[in-house]
Amino acid sequence: MQLIDFSADTPELNLALDEALLLSAENGTGGESLRFWSSDTPFVVLGYSRAAVSDVDLEACRQDGIPVLRRYSGGGTVVQGPGCLNYNLVLRIDRSPEFSTITGTTRTILSRHAAALSDLLHGTVLPAGQSDLTLGGRKFSGNAQRRLVSYLAFHGTLMLHLDVSLLSRYLRMPDRQPAYRQRRSHSDFVANLPLEEDQVKSLLASSWGATGRRHVPALPLARDLVNSRYARPEWNRKR
Repeated sequence: MQLIDFSADTPELNLALDEALLLSAENGTGGESLRFWSSDTPFVVLGYSRAAVSDVDLEACRQDGIPVLRRYSGGGTVVQGPGCLNYNLVLRIDRSPEFSTITGTTRTILSRHAAALSDLLHGTVLPAGQSDLTLGGRKFSGNAQRRLVSYLAFHGTLMLHLDVSLLSRYLRMPDRQPAYRQRRSHSDFVANLPLEEDQVKSLLASSWGATGRRHVPALPLARDLVNSRYARPEWNRKR
């Protein structure tokens, strides 16, 4: 598996590159990969089917100059920015029988990540809700997936040093909540993981046997996706 530790210059290109790696694997010009990336600037990311008007305080984002973008996978709406580490796994669907279903894929990958992270922490990391990871009952990672014919992408964010007050400023309370949230506010529900970025990168790369280099052959396709979708208002505000 190729390891890609590469953060693009813009939020739009970072989101597009995750999709480009999946499309490249599916069309035969790429393969399995694990990418890490982060952003120096905050922005809001809608799940593919989510509506900005219901999930986001658009006036607060406008006042602060915070972009509201949309990703290519499902799941909820999140705040990205400094202190968040993102990963994007591109995997062959036939590499594991558990990957034949959405639920099996989520359970298998999150269980692997939970076990690996628990080894570094004074507490047990547990999957919770549909696709969260928690420590001490508080969420530090949300995850989502996108499936094609031969490959799937499973990606997520791990909060390490995020200013969690940004969630309350830019996000509304979600209309659908996992039972374990218990109607807690954003600041009471989420928490940063007490690990450093390099520790998490090394742990997850080792867990997947990912090695590689900085070269990212999918960048031209990602730039095309920015121009055709990720930088266009009709994509980001289509709902």
